[in-house]
Amino acid sequence: MTKTLTTLLLVAGVLSGCTLAPTYERPAPPVATQYPAAPDGYAAAEVKTGETRRAADIGWREFFRDPRLQALIAASLENNRDLRTAVLRIEEARAQYQVQRADLLPTVNATGGYTRQRISGAQFGSPGAGTSISEYYQVGGAITSFELDLFGRVRSLSNAALAQYFATEEARRAAQISLVSEVAKAYLSERSFAEQYELAQNTLRTRESTLSLSRQRFDAGATSALDLRDNESLVAQARVSAAQLARQRAQAQNALEVLVGKPLGSIENLPEAMRLSDERIISDIPAGLPSDLLEQRPDIRQAEQQLLSANANIGAARAAFFPRITLTANAGAISPTFSSLFDSGTGVWSFAPQLTLPIFDYGRNLSNLDLANVRKNIQIASYEKTIQTAFSEVADALVARGTLEDQVHGQEQVRDAEQARFELSTVRFRSGVANQLDQLDAQRQLFTAEQALIQARQLRLNNAIDLYRSLGGGLAEAGPVASADSIKPAVTAQ
Repeated sequence: MTKTLTTLLLVAGVLSGCTLAPTYERPAPPVATQYPAAPDGYAAAEVKTGETRRAADIGWREFFRDPRLQALIAASLENNRDLRTAVLRIEEARAQYQVQRADLLPTVNATGGYTRQRISGAQFGSPGAGTSISEYYQVGGAITSFELDLFGRVRSLSNAALAQYFATEEARRAAQISLVSEVAKAYLSERSFAEQYELAQNTLRTRESTLSLSRQRFDAGATSALDLRDNESLVAQARVSAAQLARQRAQAQNALEVLVGKPLGSIENLPEAMRLSDERIISDIPAGLPSDLLEQRPDIRQAEQQLLSANANIGAARAAFFPRITLTANAGAISPTFSSLFDSGTGVWSFAPQLTLPIFDYGRNLSNLDLANVRKNIQIASYEKTIQTAFSEVADALVARGTLEDQVHGQEQVRDAEQARFELSTVRFRSGVANQLDQLDAQRQLFTAEQALIQARQLRLNNAIDLYRSLGGGLAEAGPVASADSIKPAVTAQ
């Protein structure tokens, strides 16, 4: 019996290495082979000589050179609840895979028991025989309902669970990349509002000083009431701007603390913040080809693993049309007394294979196969959509890179021009050559130009972060990370 059972298990093991799942073929990327060119009149930003590394090979500490921002990102990777949930999802998927994989091998249990029962002679057709009490002890081992995976049903389910596990791991990587970029952008937003608030406060003090002087001139009859009211209006506008920016800065800091996962004040030795004009975030990252995204972006790899899982489920659905053979066997010893349980002649065994052949199920198996095929088509569409989204994100960031550089440069020229205009109008006003209206208008335009410059610098930095994230950067603290060649599909069709 043991020899027969061993032979059957070996045959089952050999046959279960194959499945009825379709041969997996990666869908062709539904995007162009090249990223779109920069808008007319704006040359694409050139990569520095010798800079050929991919975004995935640039660690976030190298990319973000602000020590304060580095500390915030490090804290977020430890404390962010969304990322913590993503890590726990990996443990969940790993456990589910291990549960499914256990069905590939038989489950062997040790058994032992004691039975005492009253037997009536009527059970054996002899009512007059009376009753008797019997008891016996039993010990042994058993294999219960082990399926011989002749058509790969269990193997396909195990492959599907394995692909889901790898998909969850990729989801965790995608969550980390997103978290790093979101913390950086939230930090820049808070810094932008802080600088604009500082600008508004300085402007308010300047306008209050100008208003005080205007009142004195008005009281002395040296200026008109119109000039006085214009000054009062500018002071009120500065107060409104300062109040708005104070609120926006506080809200931006609250959003940043949610991403970091703890109050900023509780982070020890947090460095002082840099100004946006001093930020030196790497912006000259080589984009490569759209096909590179298939290996660089975890969300694309996640979508492919989900497609592999759906492909494996088709194999399980196909195998349901074929016979299923399950084995139940046990061997051991039985004796009326415990002391003689292991004596010669007490050995017993049983072997009970069972064949199940589907004949009529009202279309259940066929519907399950249709469902598996539809779900695979859904995953194909989702995979292609993920690629299109990634391509669009990279293309948008590349297109914006050159234009934002020109926008910041142009806005700096506007600010410098407005600064010179304000200084000149002030001199002309104090010399009596021009009225105060020219000075007030120049002061208003200078404030607007300085605000716009801060916002343009933030946009340029945000765009560099978007490009870094969309190319798969932000996973490693320091490069290089695993190369694309080392990344292989988790499941292959048998």
